[in-house]
Amino acid sequence: MTEKHSIPRVLSIASSDSGGAAGIQADIKAFARCGAHGMTAIVALTAQNTLGVTAIEELPPAFVRAQIDAVLDDIGADAAKTGMLFSAPLIEAVAEALAPRGLPLVVDPVMVASSGSRLLREDAVETLVARLFPLATVITPNLPEAQALCRTSTEDRAELAERIVAMGAAAVLVTGGHGADPVDHLFDGSAHLSIPVARHRVAATHGAGCTHSAALAAGLAAGMPLPEAARQAADIAGDAVAHGLAGGSGPVHALHRDVVKVPRPAAPRAPHGAAASAPPAAADPYRRVPSDSSS
Repeated sequence: MTEKHSIPRVLSIASSDSGGAAGIQADIKAFARCGAHGMTAIVALTAQNTLGVTAIEELPPAFVRAQIDAVLDDIGADAAKTGMLFSAPLIEAVAEALAPRGLPLVVDPVMVASSGSRLLREDAVETLVARLFPLATVITPNLPEAQALCRTSTEDRAELAERIVAMGAAAVLVTGGHGADPVDHLFDGSAHLSIPVARHRVAATHGAGCTHSAALAAGLAAGMPLPEAARQAADIAGDAVAHGLAGGSGPVHALHRDVVKVPRPAAPRAPHGAAASAPPAAADPYRRVPSDSSS
């Protein structure tokens, strides 16, 4: 019998974002925000920022499988999520590793970055659908990804969700950051649920989808029913966008509630008539503190 843990354990199988906004980095922050222990299996490294992706380096599929097995054979997990998987061989390796595990699984079909850079090869889409959709508890495409999967331009999220379920998915949550209507739409194969989401007048959206799917996976790991986990994911992703870094498609900020600003120390005054000394190195403007700190 699997040992029960008081802290949910969630495995992210995705790629590294050197800008710290999306991918593995976003997932780890979202897991922490949800009170879960996050673990990773990195499938590719990217050189990217909010303007675009300049390079992608795949890791060997066997090494990806080794990461997944190392984590699950020892620490275990209560749920997993996939993000950017990039190529068919990587998707095959991930599917082979997860198939015998029977974990609750969130599949985020990351296809294109918010900057417009392609993150899933066109020849890998069919493999993603055939190999990972049947293993997933829920698929979480945004509107453009759902349209690409269904090869249609409709913005009817209910129709898109039904068509993706027909591809072999158990449930689909079409997220609401794009299009005219800010609403997440969940379809579990029998019932539809619309979850209104706030649309913030900020450009900090880089990493919103990864944050959403990671928070959803953390909710499932904690034992939440899918609709409740979907509502949690919508709240946390929206909050991360609202408090993101300004400028361009800025990085979301999922952990803003867990930090306090520390004032920068004033530069010491030089004695009268003496040459001014070099200013001290700038202090880190943020310091993590426990959320229940009384200080």
